Amino acid sequence: MKLDNEYKDIDAFGDDHVGSASKTPLRADAFKLSNDEKIDVIKDDVRHIMETLGLDLTDDSLKGTPNRVAKMFVNEIFGGLDPKRKPSASTFDNKYKYGEMLVEKNITVYSTCEHHLLPIVGKAHVAYISNGTVVGLSKMNRIVDYFAKRPQVQERLTIQIVKELQAVLETEDVACVIDAKHLCVNSRGIRDVDSSTITSEFGGKFKEKETRREFLDYIKLDTQF
Repeated sequence: MKLDNEYKDIDAFGDDHVGSASKTPLRADAFKLSNDEKIDVIKDDVRHIMETLGLDLTDDSLKGTPNRVAKMFVNEIFGGLDPKRKPSASTFDNKYKYGEMLVEKNITVYSTCEHHLLPIVGKAHVAYISNGTVVGLSKMNRIVDYFAKRPQVQERLTIQIVKELQAVLETEDVACVIDAKHLCVNSRGIRDVDSSTITSEFGGKFKEKETRREFLDYIKLDTQF
C-alpha cells in the first residue's frame, strides 16, 4: 500500500508549507537563524521578561537563567522543531510473518502546551498491524518524543504520531492514545490537579470496533471511543 508521502518529510517546511490542523504552525523563515543565533535572541528576550518582572539579574542565582532558558528552549523542550533531529525510522521485512497487533504502551510524553508554554506530561500508547514491514521498537518512542518536543496541543500530537508511523510503515493500520496532564489546567486557571486529557487517533483496521477494543484492552484503558 502506498501512502501520501507528505508525512515522510513532515518537517521539511519551506515556502510551500501550508498550515493544517495536523501540522505544527511554522513560518516560512523558521530555519533562517541557526540554533546558536536563536539562543542569543531568546536569551535577550528572557532577560527582558525577568527584568520587567522586577528580578535582580545581578544575583548569583539568577544571572545565568536567561542563557539556561534559551538553551533549554532551542536544544531540549522545543528541539522537535528542528528537522535535523527527526529520528530516522528504518523498517525491516516482517520475516516472522507476524500478522497480529503490535502495541508499545506507556511511552513517556513530555511536551509543552502552546497556549501557556506549560508542561504536558503523560503516556502515549501506540499500535500498528504490519503490512509486510516492521519498525524498531525504540523508534516508536523516538517518534513520540520528537513530535512532543515542540509547542503542542495534544490532539495534534496524537495525529502527528499516527501520520508519521503510517508513512514509515506504509499502512493505514496505526493507532495512538495519549493520556496526559496539562499544567495549564493543573497549576493555573481552574487548578484541577486530578484531571487529565485523553486523545486518540485510529487508522485503518483500528477504526473497526473489535480491533479498537482489542487495542484498548491491551492498554487497560476503559474509556469508550
